[in-house]
Amino acid sequence: MVSLLWLCLLACILHPSSSITTSKQTYIVQINHHQKPTSFLSHHHWYSHHLQSLTSAPPHALLYSYTTAYNGYAAYLDPQQAQTLRGSDSILGVYPDTLYHLHTTRTPHFLGIDNQLPFLSAQTSQQQLNRPISDVIIGVLDTGVWPELKSFDDSGMPAVPTRWRGECEEGEDFKGTLCNKKLIGARTFYKGFSMATKLREDTTEKFSPRDHDGHGTHTSTTAAGSQVGNASLFGYASGTARGIAVHARVATYKVCWKLGCLGSDILAAMDKAISDGVDVLSMSIGGGSKPYYEDSIAIGAFKAMQMGVFVSCSAGNSGPAKASVANAAPWIMTVGAGTLDRDFPAYVDLGNGKRVTGVSLYSGNGMGDGPVELVYQSGEWNNNNTRNLCLTDSLQPDLVRGKVVLCDRGVNPRTEKGMVVKQAGGIGMILANTAESGEELVGDSHLLPAVAVGKKGGDEIREYLKREAKPRVVLRFGGTVLGVKPSPVVAAFSSRGPNKMTPEILKPDVIGPGLNILAGWPDAIGPTNLEMDTRKTRFNIVSGTSMSCPHISGVAALLKAAHPEWSPSAIKSALMTTAYTVDNLNSTLHDAAGGGLSTPWAHGAGHVEPHKAMSPGLVYDISTKEYIGLVCSLGYTMKQVAAVANVTSCTKRYRDPGQLNYPSFSIVFGKSSNSRVVRYTRKLTNVGAAKSVYKVAVDVPQGVEVSVKPRRLVFNKVGQRLRYTATFVSKNKNTRHGNSFGWISWKKGKKEVRSPIAFTYV
Repeated sequence: MVSLLWLCLLACILHPSSSITTSKQTYIVQINHHQKPTSFLSHHHWYSHHLQSLTSAPPHALLYSYTTAYNGYAAYLDPQQAQTLRGSDSILGVYPDTLYHLHTTRTPHFLGIDNQLPFLSAQTSQQQLNRPISDVIIGVLDTGVWPELKSFDDSGMPAVPTRWRGECEEGEDFKGTLCNKKLIGARTFYKGFSMATKLREDTTEKFSPRDHDGHGTHTSTTAAGSQVGNASLFGYASGTARGIAVHARVATYKVCWKLGCLGSDILAAMDKAISDGVDVLSMSIGGGSKPYYEDSIAIGAFKAMQMGVFVSCSAGNSGPAKASVANAAPWIMTVGAGTLDRDFPAYVDLGNGKRVTGVSLYSGNGMGDGPVELVYQSGEWNNNNTRNLCLTDSLQPDLVRGKVVLCDRGVNPRTEKGMVVKQAGGIGMILANTAESGEELVGDSHLLPAVAVGKKGGDEIREYLKREAKPRVVLRFGGTVLGVKPSPVVAAFSSRGPNKMTPEILKPDVIGPGLNILAGWPDAIGPTNLEMDTRKTRFNIVSGTSMSCPHISGVAALLKAAHPEWSPSAIKSALMTTAYTVDNLNSTLHDAAGGGLSTPWAHGAGHVEPHKAMSPGLVYDISTKEYIGLVCSLGYTMKQVAAVANVTSCTKRYRDPGQLNYPSFSIVFGKSSNSRVVRYTRKLTNVGAAKSVYKVAVDVPQGVEVSVKPRRLVFNKVGQRLRYTATFVSKNKNTRHGNSFGWISWKKGKKEVRSPIAFTYV
């Protein structure tokens, strides 16, 4: 079976199923916990009694009782039983279980945090560093962990924090003694998956925390892996590998299986992770846009935020499609993907003397220096330019045997295409981008000599094939190159705004390294995750917003250590307002999808810069009460509001969601005259120095006027909170369905607190 990870990396985070369409299935039941009778000692007993009294469901139908991240339970019911529950006054909602999917030697250097202790001490005094990094715990919800890796070595780490309440669960192939002072917890959640697949006894899955996919090991070691020397993927990206928060603790919560990740299991894991005592939740999981009251991740993340837990989620791999961003709830840090300044060049030398440059992680013996025949569309040119996707069993061995095959990117996993070519007898492959991926180049450790090229290079090769009677080619491989310019570049696959659920909140929030990332890998799984790949490696190079998310989780852990008093929203603000939007050529960030300039819909506030985030000067802090006010402004029923925010009434309600004290702006102009003026108030908290004066600077496109009052903010003391009002006026009455961008910045000397603005006309 093809790994779920590679399906996701190929194209996108798939939209979640509207339901698991069987006569009986898992439902997530949200209950008004304020109605709990005093006669029940616990919520679990109440839930069990409630379920059986209303539906006559057997006791084993109750799969999970949620007490921390969610008020309610998951139960295996038929549609009639679910409908009966909906009629109960104590029920806020009953929703079918949702299927979600999964969305380094160089990255610490690229982020400027090679040595963490000087990094921290340079920005904050020892007195301010009230919490050692080793006291910060990152919880990773994913496919599990491979604990034997050196990336989880606990040498030199102090004792596990006494506040930790987690466990290292036993499993068929996982002993509880495998956890240590680095990997301090490992749990498994499979009841929703088991019911959805009806496998239970006959499943080939092993219900233990062990990672049989690789995705979870890669993300957890990216966030906080221990330092390991002589790391590489078969010689590529060689060096010393380490996670971002190398001294932080890791706890893994396995929620994803071959089918995917069920919402009921995700909620159970979030519920347990919060009560276990994690400080950061890293979730490279997501689905399509849906109302927050139906989104398990959004609901669990709201409770995590209330409990002071920072939640980082991947934005999704559905780019460059517009409005494709996932995990867009305002209380979640939504992370897109960018490139590193490291590349793995490979070359396609055509028979006409021209060379096309691409990338590859192929590590075999190559195909020699002699030219080999090149074929496309099983040896026939199609005048309609029908794509040759190299799907399973699509190639004719008689036509491709002993030749190099040109395959178009799309539909099936990139490494699977190489396998298809190899099985048909081909000796090499060129993987050519189409318009969807533009010039973005993703490296893969193919089973045969293979080079990935961008759209322009692919078009050049297609034209050569069309004109040449006997096309010939040689594939060559260039190893690892550092200092690539320009970088970073927004990855074409990275999901984009605007935010479909809340257009007045700009998403994604930031981007981080997500292309060709080296991190830990189970040595029992080949780097392509294909069954026929028997190669073994303890590090792998993988791409996706799944990889960028744990980078930000690691940086958040560093900020949590340096500033234990900061709320999750303060950490998010620091990361956003200090992010940069120029590359290493001092040019505005570019977008790999089309090669042009990127916009905040692609990169959010910009690329994270940890050093500046450590000392942002000012932050946009947001209280739980303010988040509740936002939820109350979304047009939800009171039951739906309660499902997200766990309140019985709305005491605060914004005029529109854009009034939230968010570190960025998304301005939606309408057609009427009164909708061409938008006014928002923001509040900034001084976390820098006393007696600080900040002056505003504004940059907006033609057709828009912005006034900010006051234009100076004078902070007399640390912790002081001052407000300003920004009024946005559209002067272009004829603009329809357009968009443009700008920014508002507060400056004090070299310090800048910068907020992007997206203008949308509807």
